[in-house]
Amino acid sequence: MGNKANLIFLWAMLVAVVAMAKEHRPFERTKGINGLEKIIVRDRRGRSFEVYLYGGQVTSWKNEKGEDLLFMSTKAIFKPPTPIRGGIPVLFPQYANTGPLPSHGFVRQRFWEIDANPPHLPSHPSSGAHVDLILKSSEADLKIWPNKFVYRLRVALGHGGDLTLTSRVKNSDVKPFNFTVGLHPYFSVSDISQIQVEGLQNLDYLDQQKNRTRFTDHGKVITFNSQLDRLYLRTPKKIRIVDHNKKKTIVVHKEGYADAVVWNPWEKKVSDLGVEDYKRFVAVEPVAVEKPIILKPRQEWKGVLQVSVVPSGCSRKPCIPHT
Repeated sequence: MGNKANLIFLWAMLVAVVAMAKEHRPFERTKGINGLEKIIVRDRRGRSFEVYLYGGQVTSWKNEKGEDLLFMSTKAIFKPPTPIRGGIPVLFPQYANTGPLPSHGFVRQRFWEIDANPPHLPSHPSSGAHVDLILKSSEADLKIWPNKFVYRLRVALGHGGDLTLTSRVKNSDVKPFNFTVGLHPYFSVSDISQIQVEGLQNLDYLDQQKNRTRFTDHGKVITFNSQLDRLYLRTPKKIRIVDHNKKKTIVVHKEGYADAVVWNPWEKKVSDLGVEDYKRFVAVEPVAVEKPIILKPRQEWKGVLQVSVVPSGCSRKPCIPHT
């Protein structure tokens, strides 16, 4: 009888170990749209994100109810070399058309790799649910932008369901270089006319619809009733997107990005955006544009974007995440 009990115990332990191994599996590598490889990362509560190796681009961030907190265009093209419309594109080494390179740089049109042995990342939010990606400048890249670099990107789910993207750009060249950089998150909202963006009052901005003419925003909040494309300068670390219909607030926390862009095209025609798509998203983008980042050889720059969703009226900790 004792031997039988021992066998049952050992079998139960083996089943538990296998289950734990599956539960703690760091990520799933699979095929996405048009056969493009993507990574799926899940936590124990069923929250998840997806990131395509093409562009190193997050295309989904779901809460435990399966609701996607990011927006993807209904006409998004998953066919290189076209950039993917939606999610969180990576903009490097140039924001928009502020220089001689293709608009928003070229890394969103490159195939990234999984970084199997990333260097230590100090003071990073602890989470077992993450993936590390890496992109190194190629010979083709050097013909466009003659500076050797290594771009590392960690995408992580926090214990409260928040999403964190940590970018690290290292100068692997023998000479200094400078760049502008950003992330372009498309946040899913109930109705663009029913949201407001808070935290940017009394700041200067460049109106990108008016040749980047400089203005000061004296409004308490930003609301939307037409196309809006503003580059706010020297912005605070925290910006809030209040969705009145859903009674939730998206809290955007950034570090290393001095500026921020707020954008919605309204009814302006965008080739890879559905006619009604503008109603369902707002872009609030952490960027470093006004003062380009300068790196000496072997120096590294770090930028962090952390996004959480909380009930409206609760944008400070402690706070129960909106799930």
